[in-house]
Amino acid sequence: MSEKNSQMKLPGGGRGRGPGGPGGGPGMMLPAEKAKDFKGTLRRLIRYLRPRQVQLIVIFIMAIASTVFSILSPKIMGKATTKLFEGAYGKLTGVEGAFIDFGYINDILLILGGLYLFSALFSYLQQYIMSGVAQKVVYDMREQINLKLERLPLKYFDSRTHGEILSRATNDVDNISTTLQQSLTQLITSIVTIIGVIIMMLTISPWLTLITVVTLPLSFVAIIGITKRSQTYFIRQQKSLGQLNGHVEEMYTGHRIIKAFGREKESLRQFNGINDDLYNSGWRAQFMSGMIMPLMTFIGNLGYVLVCVVGGIFVTKKMIDVGDIQAFIQYSRQFTMPITQTANIANIIQSTVASAERVFELLDEEEEVPEKTSAVKQQTVTEEGAVEFRHVKFGYKEDAILIEDMNIEVSPGQTIAIVGPTGAGKTTMINLLMRFYELNGGQILIDGVDITDQKRSDLRSKFGMVLQDTWLFNGTIRDNIAYGREGASEADVVRAAKAAHADHFIRTLPLGYNTVLNEEASNISQGQKQLLTIARAILADPSILILDEATSSVDTRTEVQIQKAMNTLMEGRTSFVIAHRLSTIRDADLILVMNKGSVIEKGNHEELMAQDGFYADLYNSQFSEEAVPEVS
Repeated sequence: MSEKNSQMKLPGGGRGRGPGGPGGGPGMMLPAEKAKDFKGTLRRLIRYLRPRQVQLIVIFIMAIASTVFSILSPKIMGKATTKLFEGAYGKLTGVEGAFIDFGYINDILLILGGLYLFSALFSYLQQYIMSGVAQKVVYDMREQINLKLERLPLKYFDSRTHGEILSRATNDVDNISTTLQQSLTQLITSIVTIIGVIIMMLTISPWLTLITVVTLPLSFVAIIGITKRSQTYFIRQQKSLGQLNGHVEEMYTGHRIIKAFGREKESLRQFNGINDDLYNSGWRAQFMSGMIMPLMTFIGNLGYVLVCVVGGIFVTKKMIDVGDIQAFIQYSRQFTMPITQTANIANIIQSTVASAERVFELLDEEEEVPEKTSAVKQQTVTEEGAVEFRHVKFGYKEDAILIEDMNIEVSPGQTIAIVGPTGAGKTTMINLLMRFYELNGGQILIDGVDITDQKRSDLRSKFGMVLQDTWLFNGTIRDNIAYGREGASEADVVRAAKAAHADHFIRTLPLGYNTVLNEEASNISQGQKQLLTIARAILADPSILILDEATSSVDTRTEVQIQKAMNTLMEGRTSFVIAHRLSTIRDADLILVMNKGSVIEKGNHEELMAQDGFYADLYNSQFSEEAVPEVS
């Protein structure tokens, strides 16, 4: 749980950006997760942008136009200042005919208004087009991820936490989206601003430009020094935040167990410990990163003072106009911010490429074995429910074979019980039957056709499953039952519910079939959940059933109801029953006793008891130790 949440709940939906989302704030360089293959991943990410080259060129032109218009403004404003200064100074010194040319100043102000308006317009268009490009890129990426997840084998999901998979499909894609939409345009604007400001400063005074540029190394030294110190604290902060989220969710979902065992104080002690760690690392990280702006401002002010002093000397010597000094001061103010933003964006891009790499790792995962081009069509297979295992060999790993040589023959309509200790291979057998895993050797035939010669969708449509862990989604009871068959009518749903002995309890609910189940379906009982899953299976009308101890977590009275519903469901169908309580499978046509991946005994109950072997020992020990009552 903790691992899952540490992946899923980073602030801002990203990875490694730290608090504050993209950019984190002016002048704030945050630590980034590094990609293993930065160049290769970046090239692959850029390929997603290639189909939108025209839009990107337009965005680039808009960014340049917007920035150029804003850069020209201080220079033009300086002309108005110079004209105002000359007129006022002439009047003060008694120069004959001196006056302030307000007409000229008014024209300058109109030009400035136009420049700012065009700059804002181009900036708006740039963001508008970039939003479409960014969203289209992540739309395509999400679509690819969704299709990929559908094609991945079950072993991929079994070997990873749900949080890790969800993190790649959500957090990492959101990280890419944010960077494309915000940071990319900001990077273009920052670079153009830096180049444009340097050019404009050089046109005013190369000496003043040199003074401004000299202060840059001090800024870089300050940023790099603080970033190295703060990175450690940010990493600790992210780790503590993930632990805290995981702990809170675990304690919330298990609050009844915590209260039942009186472990509230222990839970609070753990919470306080993690919270203290988060506080200590958090304030240090924020304090260290918060020092960047004051230092940058201090260094910038040093340059500002030098520019004012030297510029004042130049004005007195008639080497430069007073309006140009004003313009230069504005440019020097504009100069430091895009440099800091560029450094910060470079850090964010590094984090984004790391996210892209994680997404591409998912997209490059080995998929299920492709369907055969000559796959047998569903219509050509007679659905009777005959199943045959021929010399089946399987292992989750090549060097650890679990099933060596399994041979089973099941006739249509038979009930086959699978029993054995934990880890014997009962669930594995079902996974192989539904082709969730591929065989290492041998064949499985259903109705005389090899399962590898059928489409997976056609194969799995033959099966209906009622598992110990019920799965119901957030929606109405009607929708949950209708999930069993596409296009099911209201009458079909009610008929299935009646067959499953669920109609009565459904109608006692205030909204009946329109009752909305919450996320965990905790607003109905465990037994009622199971009846709904049976109704869903009845509606699907499969030829083969898989039942995994559906009555193990309910009371005796509910068990009777569920058993009746299951008997209705099993009529005329081949049924595989994974049994833990042996009293429920005494009437099975065939009992397969499994141990360490092999079928060590098979036969009906009487035959196996007469053999006085593994099954008999299991049966007798279960009844003598657990005293399990029989239900007639």
